Amino acid sequence: MTDLIRMTATAIVEGLRSGDITPLDCLDALERRVAGVDGKVNALPTLCFDRARTQARQIMAKPPSERGLLAGLPVPIKDLADVAGVRSTQGSPIFKDRIANTSDLLVTHLEGNGGVIYAMSNTPEFGAGAHTFNEVFGATLNPWNTRMSASGSSGGAAVALATGMAWAAHGSDLGGSLRNPASFCGVAGMRPSPGRVAASVFSKIDSTLGVEGPMARNVEDLALLFDAMVGEEPADPLSLPSDGTSYLKAARSGWKPKRVAVSRDLGLPPVDPAVAELVLAAAAKLEAEGVIVEEAHPDLKETRECAQTLRALAYSNMRPLLDQHRGLLKPEVVWNIEKGLSLTGAEIARAEAQRGDMFRRMRKFFETYDLLLCPTTIVPPFPVEQRYVAECNGVTFESYVDWLMIVHAITLTCSPAISIPCGFTSNHLPVGLQVVAPGRGEAKLLAGARFIEQVLGLGAITPIDPRS
Repeated sequence: MTDLIRMTATAIVEGLRSGDITPLDCLDALERRVAGVDGKVNALPTLCFDRARTQARQIMAKPPSERGLLAGLPVPIKDLADVAGVRSTQGSPIFKDRIANTSDLLVTHLEGNGGVIYAMSNTPEFGAGAHTFNEVFGATLNPWNTRMSASGSSGGAAVALATGMAWAAHGSDLGGSLRNPASFCGVAGMRPSPGRVAASVFSKIDSTLGVEGPMARNVEDLALLFDAMVGEEPADPLSLPSDGTSYLKAARSGWKPKRVAVSRDLGLPPVDPAVAELVLAAAAKLEAEGVIVEEAHPDLKETRECAQTLRALAYSNMRPLLDQHRGLLKPEVVWNIEKGLSLTGAEIARAEAQRGDMFRRMRKFFETYDLLLCPTTIVPPFPVEQRYVAECNGVTFESYVDWLMIVHAITLTCSPAISIPCGFTSNHLPVGLQVVAPGRGEAKLLAGARFIEQVLGLGAITPIDPRS
C-alpha cells in the first residue's frame, strides 16, 4: 500500500490499464493513508469510499478500452462543486448538512473519463480568500509545517497531494486558488485558459474569471488529469472542443523555451525578498541551460482596481445569501458582496475596459517571449492563525485579497499559468514559481513547466509525512 501511495499518477494509470493494479487497490491504499495522516492536516473532511468502490467496480466491469483516460484513478473534488449523494458544503455553515442531488458538470465529465471520486477537499467559505479555513470543518494545515497555512482556496487538494492522500486532484481558480496552495505545499497547480474545462453554469453564463483545473505532485501527472478534464460540453456555452492535443504528450515533448521573461513582482509590489530571490535564482538556472532570460513584464498597472471591481461584481450574485444568512457568512464574504452591490455602471465599464487593455498588452508581450516567470505568492507560508496576509515588506494591505494581485493579474489576461516548486526558504518552507504562457497555450505551458521542473530538480519532493 505504501508503494502505491508513492507512485506517480501516470504510473498508477499505466498499472490500471495493464491490470497490474485495480481501482479497488488504489482506494484501499488511499483509505489507509487518509486514516493515518488526515487527522494531522484536515485536508479531506468528507469521504465517500463506499460510493467510490461502487464506481470502481463499474469501471472494472468494462473492457479496458472503455475505461477512459484515467482508467479508475481516484480523484478528490474541491468542496465548491457538487458530487451526487455526497455532502457538499461550500465550506459554509449555511450548507453544512447539504447532500447534493446531482453532480456538477466537471464531476460528470471526469467520471466519464474514468475518474473515481472518493473525497471532498477542504476550502474556505465559498472559496473566498487564499487561506483554507471555515466554520464547518476548521483549518487545513500545511504539511511542511503544521503551524502554517496551506493557502487556498484549493488548500485541501494541495495538502492531500503533498501528503500522499491523492495522486491528482481537482481545484478551481479565480484569484490564484489553484496556484497559491500549490506554491505553499510544494506541488503543481494549473489555471487553464477559460473554456478549456467545462463547468456548470450558475448565476453568470459568460464568466471567464473563475475556472476549474488540475493539481498534482508534478507536471506530467497534472497534464494527465488535464487531458481527462478538457473538452466541450453543451451545458457550458463557453467550453472549447478538444482539438486532439494530448497534454501529457506535450509535457513530455522535450520542448525548450528559447526566450523567457522573469519578473520579481510584475510591477505590482510588494514581494518578500526571500521569494523574489528564489524566483531569480530559478531563472538563472535556466540561463545556464542556454535559455535567453531577460527581466521584463507587461504593463499590468490597472490590476488592483480592475480585479477588486470585477471580483466584487462576481460576489454581488450572492445577495440572496446576504439577505437571508448574513450572520452565518464570514466578514470577508460580507464585505465583498456589499462592495459588489455598491458598484456603479461606470465603475464596471471602466474595469472591463482596463481588462481589455491588459489582455492586449499581454498578447503583445508574448510576441517576444515564450514564457513569463514570476512569483506565485508574494510571501512564504504564514501562521495558520492569521486570516490573511495583512502586510508584506513594509506595505500594509487594505483588504483580504490585496496580497493576491500577482495571481489576479494573470487571471485578468486570460493567460494559462502553472505554479511549480521553485525552492525553499531558510525555514524549509516551499516557494512556487508561476509560469505563464499565451492564451490557450497550455501545451507550450506544460512543456515549458516540465523542462523547468527538470532543471530545478524539484519534481519529486512529495509525498511527505506532516511535520510540526
